[in-house]
Amino acid sequence: MIELIEKIEGEAKLDFQFKDGVIEHTQIEFMSSRHIENILKGKLATDALVINPRVCGICGHAHLIATVQALEECDDNIIISKKAQIIRELTLNFELIQNHFKWFYLTIFPLLGLKQDLYKATYPSQIMAKAIATVGGQYPHNSYAVIGGITSEILPIDIIHLEQFLDDILRFYVEHVANVELDNFLSCENIENVEAKEGDLPMIMKLLKQKGLENLGKSYDRFIAFGENSYFKRGKAQKTRVTKTLHLTKLEEQINPNSYAKNVTYQDKYYEVGPLSRAMIKKTPLIKDAHRRYGDSIFSRIIARVCEIAQLATHSKKLLKSIDLNEPSYIKPDIDIKALSGEGIGIVEAARGSLIHKVKIQKGIIEDYQIITPTQWNLGNGTKQNPGISQKAMQGLDDTKLAQLVFKSFDVCSVCTTH
Repeated sequence: MIELIEKIEGEAKLDFQFKDGVIEHTQIEFMSSRHIENILKGKLATDALVINPRVCGICGHAHLIATVQALEECDDNIIISKKAQIIRELTLNFELIQNHFKWFYLTIFPLLGLKQDLYKATYPSQIMAKAIATVGGQYPHNSYAVIGGITSEILPIDIIHLEQFLDDILRFYVEHVANVELDNFLSCENIENVEAKEGDLPMIMKLLKQKGLENLGKSYDRFIAFGENSYFKRGKAQKTRVTKTLHLTKLEEQINPNSYAKNVTYQDKYYEVGPLSRAMIKKTPLIKDAHRRYGDSIFSRIIARVCEIAQLATHSKKLLKSIDLNEPSYIKPDIDIKALSGEGIGIVEAARGSLIHKVKIQKGIIEDYQIITPTQWNLGNGTKQNPGISQKAMQGLDDTKLAQLVFKSFDVCSVCTTH
């Protein structure tokens, strides 16, 4: 049974293969590609800073930061100030917060039979768009991050505006999402304490249980995160056992003859990426409790992503206070970019998980460029004997509607993936 999956970023085709009334295997096909990697070959290195934010209209900033990190790694003498690092991280946090709100209200709500609440999706989204534009200029496809730092010169009034934006987000979160005092929510270790409250997150938690869906969508219980900054931690986890050391040489892409999306594995195994993975690696108490009860299910996946909103907004307020406005925004590299040669890797945690950019430059010209997106991790096409993360999560279901719910719980982005 073949179904076209829409209301995602782009579209995908699922070929459900049944045996004895349940899904034995699901072939995932992304049907078109824009070939961004090929377009970049032969271009000036700096052109990537303009082209790559347009890989995706949702996580363009994540692509920008991964790009500039990869370019800067091509020469050991390129440095950026702490101020520029913080502002890059802040704007990436803002993009994640914006994404999480939209996914929760525009994807999860209708999938569970609830009316889309456009106000609850668009209001915080608009606030975060303003926050990004305050330091990044145009949005969504800004190019304010350049080799050596950022082009914007942040002012004291900008700090005040950003603090207000974050306060508005946290106020909205408490009033509508969790409806509990923020400090109590962030320190909570028991999901029952959250579930007992009012608000949209407790409502979804209770609804999943009422529908008997709390254990739906379990996969391998393997998690990985390659991005690392002042909040996210790098590592992999199998259930609750966390390993901090990762080797990029053990990461491998495979061409998929049935789809424009390539598969990606680590040590020949499929790993889930995204907010649940980040929380398991960071050992976030509330998410550990959800996982202890329901494993790597859509229940845990939803809670992890919605909780990350409050965590990132709170952490961003701390980052704002650590900015030294006397530091330079940009430090001109000693080397002429047109003479730059080398190889670099840029890694960030995007809304959906680890995003990796690899570049090879010869005298300022891109010789090779590779992009590994979060959807490649979560929606890789395996075989019946060794299915990918989402394929494994859909196995054994007897209803394609439930399978689509599981599929979309990973927040599918075919546009990003078929670059």
